[in-house]
Amino acid sequence: MAATLNLTPIQATIGAVIHNIDLNRTDSETTALIQQALLDYQVIFFRRQQLTPQAQVTLAHGFGSLHIHPIYPAAADAPEVMVLDSLQQDLRDNELWHTDVTFRETPPLGCVLRAVKIPPAGGDTLWASGTAAFAALDTDLQQQLTTLTALHDIRRSFPPERFARDEAERQKLEYIFAANPPISHPVVRTHPLTGQPILFVSEGFTTRINELSEQESDRLLAALCRHATQPEFSLRWQWQEGDVAIWDNRSTQHKALFDYGNAHRIMHRVTINGDRPFYRPPQTQAA
Repeated sequence: MAATLNLTPIQATIGAVIHNIDLNRTDSETTALIQQALLDYQVIFFRRQQLTPQAQVTLAHGFGSLHIHPIYPAAADAPEVMVLDSLQQDLRDNELWHTDVTFRETPPLGCVLRAVKIPPAGGDTLWASGTAAFAALDTDLQQQLTTLTALHDIRRSFPPERFARDEAERQKLEYIFAANPPISHPVVRTHPLTGQPILFVSEGFTTRINELSEQESDRLLAALCRHATQPEFSLRWQWQEGDVAIWDNRSTQHKALFDYGNAHRIMHRVTINGDRPFYRPPQTQAA
């Protein structure tokens, strides 16, 4: 096995397609190369894999322990595999730009997503680089943002009017809300492996900048969310059945387009546990 991957970058700031790998059969050297590519490109893609659910779990386990989502259902034969089925769930929340599960104290490290059934048209997913977005801000704003924290709230993307259609669902949702109260994270987080600063807010879960008035917070959050998802920091992936995407949830946000009407779209996601976000000034980082 050569010590390099056959890959094609997608954008200057984010994304790469990795070729000539069967994810059902990866050795330790290949896994290490894939993990490094994820750090380098933030989201990586593999076309037309015939990945089994258990192989998807095994691949994700190479990055760490796995998370079980509190709301979405799991595959019958693999509880770590979250099922996103457009005929079974309301998936409109995925059309907001968001970083996954930032309503937890320790948001996910990343995710492995597999395309099981794709509509004839539509259903693309977009990813954006929080690393590139932060780097493009002017120095004074960068400095201001590193002193701020923001609230992340599960209620923003899972409102009762869509996820509590009957009394049983309402009770379940209330329990989930109680178990996941709003939590504060730094507006700029440091990547624990690369040391790079990352703009860490999204319209999907970020509700308030704690140190500002409500009006100032709303204005700054809106500006940051617009900035973070500009075309120069993002890519758009047109799925084919069997495709696999792996993204670094610490440094990216994404949204899945809900533009396919009543067509059927099924995606299987495995989510990797992460650590608590922190900010460390670059000059204090270890060499």
